[in-house]
Amino acid sequence: MTFELTIDINASPEEVFEFVADFTTMPQWYSAVQRVDRAGENTGIGTRYEVHRNLPGGPARNEVEITELTPEKEVTFTSLSGPTPFVYRYKVEPAQNKTKLTLEGTISGAGLPGPAALLGPLAEKLFKRGMQDNLGTLAKILQK
Repeated sequence: MTFELTIDINASPEEVFEFVADFTTMPQWYSAVQRVDRAGENTGIGTRYEVHRNLPGGPARNEVEITELTPEKEVTFTSLSGPTPFVYRYKVEPAQNKTKLTLEGTISGAGLPGPAALLGPLAEKLFKRGMQDNLGTLAKILQK
């Protein structure tokens, strides 16, 4: 499944980028993510994280890496292992007195047990709604 979501955030592009480019902030705003541990001291492309999530099939662990980076503009996270392989690309753009954040992604149900593995139309709809809610939580945090 591929998707694209956008949200306007009342914060500077620099603040928004710094927050989303640091995967360790995810437990604060991404409901399925329980914990993120940075693997090593690397920064930039090649930075890896161990992500602990609660999925419909139970707890899951993914290794995730920054695979593309344009400082202050765009960052791409790619899962290297674990269930539900994904690629999330966050784009940050100034938009008048706000920041437009776009999330482009692909995700698969591979690795989930039973019916949860079949990301059909209903699951897609629920996933997109959940992701939009997560972005709303992110915006609230940054709009303090």
